[in-house]
Amino acid sequence: MAGETCLIGIRKSTGSRTNCDQYHFLHCVHTVAALAEPVTLSSEAVPAMQRAVGVGRLSVKQRDGRTRINRLYQEGCAKIRIPKTYHGTALEAVLINSSGGVTGGDHMNWSFEAGQDTHLMLTTQASEKIYKSSGGVAANTVTLKAERAARLAWLPQETIVFNRAGFARTIIADLADDAEALFLEPVILGRRSMGEHVLSADLRDTWRISQGGKLIHAEDFRLSGDIASILSQRAVTGGLTAFATLLFVSPRADGFLSEARQLIGKNGGVSCWNGKLLARVMAEDSFQLRKILLPLVALMNFEAELPKVWSL
Repeated sequence: MAGETCLIGIRKSTGSRTNCDQYHFLHCVHTVAALAEPVTLSSEAVPAMQRAVGVGRLSVKQRDGRTRINRLYQEGCAKIRIPKTYHGTALEAVLINSSGGVTGGDHMNWSFEAGQDTHLMLTTQASEKIYKSSGGVAANTVTLKAERAARLAWLPQETIVFNRAGFARTIIADLADDAEALFLEPVILGRRSMGEHVLSADLRDTWRISQGGKLIHAEDFRLSGDIASILSQRAVTGGLTAFATLLFVSPRADGFLSEARQLIGKNGGVSCWNGKLLARVMAEDSFQLRKILLPLVALMNFEAELPKVWSL
């Protein structure tokens, strides 16, 4: 029997009502002469998997001898919280990824600016987790700027990488001639206490640090493929799965070299030249890594206490 289709997609006979109120079509009654035909979706109509996208921006300025918020913007799963602190003049900002971790296709974009004579300390609420990817890599882009006489500390907690994860991080920093900055990025390949092992993954880390308009530090790190075999080599980590990079840019950097070497001992190395101190640290797990990093960061964190969330 010939028929026509109403607004709700049910085939009806020509003998039924032909006028359907578009504002009340969900409540209309039709006389159907035949069973409704099943609705099938084409492959093109199947929606793509939802991905996490977050954008967070913060700029600070100096007022009445303290660092204050100038502008704050957050979008998607990126959140920024400013806890009340009672030590020094630093403004402490805690970054949150409300999606609970990232996987292939997710993208976090953070941007921070420390104005003239300010002190900005940035950290994360918890360790960022990079889960197994079903395709593509998770991306994290961090853009930092420090103006004249500013002090900037980028101190996120550990990045935990799971087996078969894909992750690309980019850190771009622009520092004024007399600005000082401390950068830290710890990485954990599987949590040993949970029995996790990372056999393969794709990890990329790109840093570009400029001061006074000149590039002063650049590195491109990539670890991919059979990670377990690569890390087992003595020239890499000798099988250790927790490591960190610390960079301190300051005219005072050489004054911390001797004590930094004592703190790290045989668990890595430290070099200092041209106003920057670079340290590589390795350990068996996150607990042992933190035992080294906590006093090391406290040594160079501009006389400020460590972020509160590091001790929670």
